[in-house]
Amino acid sequence: MPYRIFKIFFSLFIFISSFSFGQTLSSNLDKTTLALGEVAIFKIQILDLNGKQVQAAPRNEMLPFHFEMVNDSIAVQKDVYLRSIKFAVFQEGKFTIPEIEIRVGDQILKTIPYEVEVINTAKKDDQINDIMKNKEVDLNVKDYWDLYKFYVLLALLIIAIIVLIYGIIKWGRKRKDSPAVTTNQTLKDLDKLKKKNYIEDQNFRAFYVELIEISRAFITKQYQIPADVLLTDDLIVYMKQTNAISPENEKVVEDIFLRGDLVKFAKTIPNQEIMNQDFAEIRAFVKRSTKDIEAENLRNVNNGDQENYRVKNP
Repeated sequence: MPYRIFKIFFSLFIFISSFSFGQTLSSNLDKTTLALGEVAIFKIQILDLNGKQVQAAPRNEMLPFHFEMVNDSIAVQKDVYLRSIKFAVFQEGKFTIPEIEIRVGDQILKTIPYEVEVINTAKKDDQINDIMKNKEVDLNVKDYWDLYKFYVLLALLIIAIIVLIYGIIKWGRKRKDSPAVTTNQTLKDLDKLKKKNYIEDQNFRAFYVELIEISRAFITKQYQIPADVLLTDDLIVYMKQTNAISPENEKVVEDIFLRGDLVKFAKTIPNQEIMNQDFAEIRAFVKRSTKDIEAENLRNVNNGDQENYRVKNP
């Protein structure tokens, strides 16, 4: 009987001791309803540590994603662990602080979960005032340059690129359409015709067809005369009316174009000597064309001067 009484008292002592020497965890959230950006405080306290090590989430990593940490302070003494977390939420809605596991020695303790509601307290007609008045600062030229130099340099760079592109297009077009370029290209076309050996093979029809075709394209581009669409008789009349081509060159074009028409319609058959002579005269005409262009430009300048004189001296 005394042994049984002793056993009961010993068991009771062990049971009470487990409560007396166990750790006590408590948590607290000071607000469960927050305005957008309002700061709240979440606290965790563990008592009766008896020197045991506490393992918890690192600073600023205790709460979930939506909780923006403001401050996370930890205080540890021999028997007490205190943690105070200040946070804010910048999104409307309901959010949960889940139960948090904290290891004390070999024991795992858990906090209770908390639900936080975040509301927008601002109204549509609320007037927003600055916390601090704007401060006026006097800026000098150097300050303005430091502020806007990037935009100025960017604008200058854009202008330079535009001018460069315009110059390339204008210069390239001018070179492409210049009399010298047109002359050189036509001479190359005539050389290609010569290499086809139409004259040696007595293929007089193909020779005159291509020779006149090259000549018409040249006159159209060099003299701005629609030779590519005019009939031979109309072209001869047009050339004489415009005076853009010298009489010597007009005579060459007239004779060869008329002979070419006769050849195309099989009304005449030229020999090799005439074909060589016509080729040489067209080639010489192409080379002399630059003099016609210079004379035409000179006439335009003189006509402009005379017109200005008449305007000033009516």
